[in-house]
Amino acid sequence: MQPMTTRFADAARIGKVDESQRQYLSFRLGGLEYGLDFDRVQELRPFKELDRFASDGEIIGGVAVSRGVIMPLVDMRIAFSDRPVLTDPMTDVIILKLSNCVMGMVVDGVTDIVTLCNSDIHPIPGAEAQNEVDYLLGLGEIGGRRLILVDIDKLMSIRRVGAGARQAA
Repeated sequence: MQPMTTRFADAARIGKVDESQRQYLSFRLGGLEYGLDFDRVQELRPFKELDRFASDGEIIGGVAVSRGVIMPLVDMRIAFSDRPVLTDPMTDVIILKLSNCVMGMVVDGVTDIVTLCNSDIHPIPGAEAQNEVDYLLGLGEIGGRRLILVDIDKLMSIRRVGAGARQAA
């Protein structure tokens, strides 16, 4: 089966995006919809199709190999929820090209690619008072949908503070 990248490749090429617009990959996680800068996405793969190795811990879901690259897998379903994780056919892995590494991020499912203008992005109420959530960029609104926009580099650089503690939105 072909990587899911082709499912969204045409959408990413449609129309010219100017400086006042940015494309975001939207994905579901714990009943909410999030968005991340599409420029940070290297590839999309169904979870079941990745070659995976043993797990390192609760949130780090081990390592995977994609196109010959060995990368850590971060299971965001665990990080953002306290309920048991169920893997189904819609579970996806977003392979990210971050500023310092390549890694996979397991999510409930990828929905689409959206183009947002600067005017479509609003501050998240109450987020400015919480310094520990500096990875939240804002709330994107388009066609009646709301996306929680995240700076994926900052989110993936968060360190766990204790043996059982989680850092999540």
